Amino acid sequence: MAGPAQAMTEEGVERMGAAAAARAIRDGRLSSVELVTGCLAAIDAREPVVRAWQFLDRAHALAQARAADEAHAEGRHHGLLHGVPIGIKDIFDTADMPTEDGSPLHAGRTPRADAAAVARLRAAGAVVMGKTVTTEFALRTPGKTTNPHDATRTPGGSSQGSAASVAAFMVPGAIGSQTAGSVIRPAAFCGVVGFKPSRGLIPRTGMLSISPTLDTVGVFARTLEDAGLIAECLAGFDAGDSATRPTATPPLAATAVSEPPVAPRLAFVPSPVWAKAEPETQEAFGELVEALGDAIERIDLPAPFDRAIDWHRAIMETEIAASLAAEHERGADKMSAALSEVIASGRRRMAVEYRQALDGIARLEGALDELFFVYDAFVTPAAPGPAPAGLESTGDPVFCAIWTLCGVPSVTLPLLESAAGLPIGVQLVGARGNDARLLRTARWLAARVSGQG
Repeated sequence: MAGPAQAMTEEGVERMGAAAAARAIRDGRLSSVELVTGCLAAIDAREPVVRAWQFLDRAHALAQARAADEAHAEGRHHGLLHGVPIGIKDIFDTADMPTEDGSPLHAGRTPRADAAAVARLRAAGAVVMGKTVTTEFALRTPGKTTNPHDATRTPGGSSQGSAASVAAFMVPGAIGSQTAGSVIRPAAFCGVVGFKPSRGLIPRTGMLSISPTLDTVGVFARTLEDAGLIAECLAGFDAGDSATRPTATPPLAATAVSEPPVAPRLAFVPSPVWAKAEPETQEAFGELVEALGDAIERIDLPAPFDRAIDWHRAIMETEIAASLAAEHERGADKMSAALSEVIASGRRRMAVEYRQALDGIARLEGALDELFFVYDAFVTPAAPGPAPAGLESTGDPVFCAIWTLCGVPSVTLPLLESAAGLPIGVQLVGARGNDARLLRTARWLAARVSGQG
């Protein structure tokens, strides 16, 4: 007669979420080796088409899993992700694996220490499964990854391997980064949960920095509880990142699955870029707003937001030009034409233009503070439409850039789909610092849409 762990393996342990897998390992119903073995089998089956991994050492992954199981057998301390495999975007330093940043200029680079996010995952007991594909220097030039729903379509970017690996059941969770739309957009295209926390919640120490004002660590998962759990393990002060603060870590996972004390008040925010939404997206959101009835009302953002995309671009291009100056000087011929143009554009920016864009953030933050005093969350598209056909582009981040600029938390849920059956992400945006509340509101919305709330 099969034991519990064997029975779970037969059902496909690779389809378990991070929180469920962590509970099963803690309770002795599943071993880390069985979970990692199931994930490796999924990778073997789908990686030839999806191509989500930049670096994967199967023996090393299994060795970590065996060590986790030995610790469990000996009764040693369990972290919140004990024995759970997590994918790492290949811009986070890993002391035991290469970190190549999606560029031949960093090929073979092996750091001496883990990034803060990686170190915290290890401290939580996670198995660092491997490095997932990133676009070139986490910008727009695609890597090799395809969309698990349709290999002829983009998985998004820049965290394309992280999103695709979770969608393809290769790992229950992964981490990535967002400077414009690099968590929310690929999560939406691949049909998984993407969570971009408030700027400063998770330290960026040891992560490739291309825009210190905008860069944010994010999480990919298959449930809101999983996203909250992984982010909770990553959150907290780090002296290497001045954006972090020595404050208590919010209970993200527990709050994500809790009931709000009163029904949240939502605002549908088309945003100044609504015209860029494809007709199918506009129609789908119209139906969503109608279905939500009195729980949501449409609002337009005040006038300063009309300049937000320009401000975001000015900051991003200027800081990219500075951050990648050394790489450009010694290896411009090994950079894509698109990246070289971004750097050239950044170098042409005037100091006053950059300063005005930075000052604009405070104006936007003040306006958002007033709106979030009334509304629990904004509802808005995650992208103009479903994943575009072709692998030459990663899609348009325009529906994410405003929220990245403001440093507020956002999460995308796979609640809608196109006529072709492709995911269309619904993005929720909350007040800065109210990450746990945003996840709770997102769970309420998902239940309401599915008819369970």
